[in-house]
Amino acid sequence: MRRISELLRDAARRVRSTLGNAERNTGRTTRRTAPPVRAAIPGVQIEYRPQRDGDPDPGEVVWAWVPFEEDPTLGKDRPVVIVGHHGEDLSGVALTTKRTGHSSQVEVGSGAWDPRGRPSYAKVDRLLDIEPTSVRREGAALSRRRFDVVIEALSHYHDVAR
Repeated sequence: MRRISELLRDAARRVRSTLGNAERNTGRTTRRTAPPVRAAIPGVQIEYRPQRDGDPDPGEVVWAWVPFEEDPTLGKDRPVVIVGHHGEDLSGVALTTKRTGHSSQVEVGSGAWDPRGRPSYAKVDRLLDIEPTSVRREGAALSRRRFDVVIEALSHYHDVAR
C-alpha cells in the first residue's frame, strides 16, 4: 500500500510540473523540438548599447524562453541579460533570484524585471544564443558598472570578445 502511495505521489508531482510549464492561454507545455534559445558557441561579440525602443539590446534585461539545463526541450520564461551578439542572434545569461553562493553567479541587484524587487544573480556559466523574435519584452537596462561585472565573470567561463 505504501508503494502505491509513493507511485501516485510521484505521478502527481510530474503532472504538477508539466502543468507548471504550460504556456499561458494555450494549454501547451513548453516542450519544443527546436528551442529559440540554445547554448552559445564560442565567439560572442560583447557590447553595451541599451536603448528603450522596444527591441532587445545588449545591456538590457529582457524576458525570453530559456531551456532547462537537464532537458533542453523544456523551459520557461525568465529574465535574461543580453550581453552581445553572435551573428544574427543575441547572446545572454539567465537571471535567477535563488542565490547559491557559487562563483558562477554574479549579483546584479534588483530592477524592474522582478516585480517583487528581489536581488537577482546572473548565471554566467551558461551563455545562451537567443533569436531576437523570441524575446517577449524588455525589463530594464543594467547600469554600465553592473554590466561590466557580469562580463568580467562571464569571460572566466566563455570565449567572448569586446
